Amino acid sequence: MKSFKRTFSLLLFVLFFALSSTLSAIDYYQIKVYTIKDKAQESTVDNYLENAYLPAMHRAGIEKVGVFKPMADDPAAGTKIFVFIPLKDLNQIEQIETKLLKDKKHQKAGADYIDASWEKPPYERIESILIKAFAEMPKFGIPNHTTPASEQIYELRSYEGPTEKMYQKKVEMFNEGGEVAIFHELDFQEVFYGEVLSGSAMPNLMYMTTFSDSKSHGEHWDAFRIHPNWLKLKEVEKYKHTVSNSTKYLMHPTDYSDI
Repeated sequence: MKSFKRTFSLLLFVLFFALSSTLSAIDYYQIKVYTIKDKAQESTVDNYLENAYLPAMHRAGIEKVGVFKPMADDPAAGTKIFVFIPLKDLNQIEQIETKLLKDKKHQKAGADYIDASWEKPPYERIESILIKAFAEMPKFGIPNHTTPASEQIYELRSYEGPTEKMYQKKVEMFNEGGEVAIFHELDFQEVFYGEVLSGSAMPNLMYMTTFSDSKSHGEHWDAFRIHPNWLKLKEVEKYKHTVSNSTKYLMHPTDYSDI
C-alpha cells in the first residue's frame, strides 16, 4: 500500500511538473491602446509611461515593454499610443496591477497622470487586448536593429475572421500551413504572432513584424509576395475567405521603448 502511495504521489508530481512546463512554454500578451486627442494628452501619457509605468513594470518583473506610435503618414498618427506587455501567464495582469498600486515610486512619478482631474483627463480611452502566442512562435522576439528608433518600422496587423470556424482556419494557415515559416525564412524580425482572447474585434488574430527602415520594409514585403511557398499557400481552398477585415498600423518605437 505504501509503495502504491509513493508511486501515485510521484505520478502526481510528474503530471504537475509537466503541466506547469506546458503552461509556461507559451507567452501571453497584453496590448494597451491609448486613444488621445491632442499633444497635451500625448505628453502626459508619454511622461507617465517613460518615468513611472515602465520603471514600475521592470520592478514588477516585466523586463521588456514596448511602446509604439503610428508614423506620420499612418491614418492613426497623433491619435494612438500602443503599449505591448509580454506575460508568462494571464494571472500576471492582476498581480501587476496590485504591485503598481503598492509601488510608492510609481505613484509619485506618475502623479500627474494618476491624479488627473475629470476636467483634464490624460487620454480619451484605453483599450486592452489579450493575446495568446501562436505555437509556431511561442515566445516574443526582440529585434536587433541598429538604426535610430525614428527610422525603425513596427508593423502591427490584425486579421478578423467572418466566423469562429473560418478564423481558426486562418490561425491554422499561419501555424500548420506554413505562413509563419515564410516570415521566419525571410527574416522579418517578428515580435509576436497570436490569437486574440479578448478584445473589441473578435474573432481575431494579431501579429507584429519589424524593419530597420522604410527600404527594408518594402524589400521584405516584396520578397514575401513572390515567395513560392506563399504563392502556393494563398491558393489552398480551405484558407480562402478566412479574413473578413484587416487592419494595420505602421509605427515607430518611442525612444524609451524596451523593444
